Amino acid sequence: MNGHVHRTPIVHSQTFSRMTGAELFLKLENMQRTGAFKVRGAMNKIATLSAAERAAGVVTASAGNHAQGVALAAAQAGIPSVVVMPTGAPEAKVMATEGYGSKVILHGANYDEAFEEANRIARSEGATLVHAFDDPHVIAGQGTVGLEILDDLPDVEAILVPVGGGGLISGIALAAKTVRPDIRIIGVQPENASSGYRSWLGKTVAPVDKPTSVADGLLVKKPGKLTLQMMLKHVDDFALVSEEEIAAAMVMLLERAKVLAEGAGAVCLAAVMNRKLGLEGRKTALVLSGGNVDLLRWAHTISPKAMHHA
Repeated sequence: MNGHVHRTPIVHSQTFSRMTGAELFLKLENMQRTGAFKVRGAMNKIATLSAAERAAGVVTASAGNHAQGVALAAAQAGIPSVVVMPTGAPEAKVMATEGYGSKVILHGANYDEAFEEANRIARSEGATLVHAFDDPHVIAGQGTVGLEILDDLPDVEAILVPVGGGGLISGIALAAKTVRPDIRIIGVQPENASSGYRSWLGKTVAPVDKPTSVADGLLVKKPGKLTLQMMLKHVDDFALVSEEEIAAAMVMLLERAKVLAEGAGAVCLAAVMNRKLGLEGRKTALVLSGGNVDLLRWAHTISPKAMHHA
């Protein structure tokens, strides 16, 4: 994947380390191409397509970041792409996706309804469906985040990862534990969008019907079959964070670290700030999964309480 994706920086934060008692490093996937890690999995999947599959093009469903990843990967490979986004998708993400050359179709109230439409289009047009998380090639692409972290921090003790459908944490966990079986892999989800955690805890898919959160990138009703298997095998722990904690972490990242993180990108810091995991004294990497923030919408979600909290 060299030349197609950025190797993103990992930076030590003295401020957050001091505040939490853990030795914290931020893996800045908000600085990735398209502003999020998703382009890694999309590039990897599209690289595996045959000539016939490339000619027929690809279709995907996404609330935003995966859409941009697929759109860029398809544009670079010179193949057509269709992206189905929920009708409430942030305008910035819709425009960015179209800017990469994809045809965007707005359909459904959430990711799952958009996915059903993408599936229908793929079947009727013979295109390849690029799943946002439940695909081995996509998962392997996301796993490169874990390899880069271990490259830069060979003695890292824990990696915290935001969880939506589970593709990112599955890839990171598999990659990291293959190299370092003793490493702790911890998932973080919003309290109101906690299907990954519930499924992991109960060892079976536990859907959340109406997930809601400022972390719009994590609004998935349930993890994938493949990702749940991988989470059960490799994930050591989970933390849930409140909306107020996520908003406060977004503000802190911007104010203290000059890092613009979307809600999904801020959940890991939120978990550590609120001492949910007993990581004091541990060398810990937080995956800041993306930075695609609709700033006008963001300004409305940040309450004075969050500002005060920060």
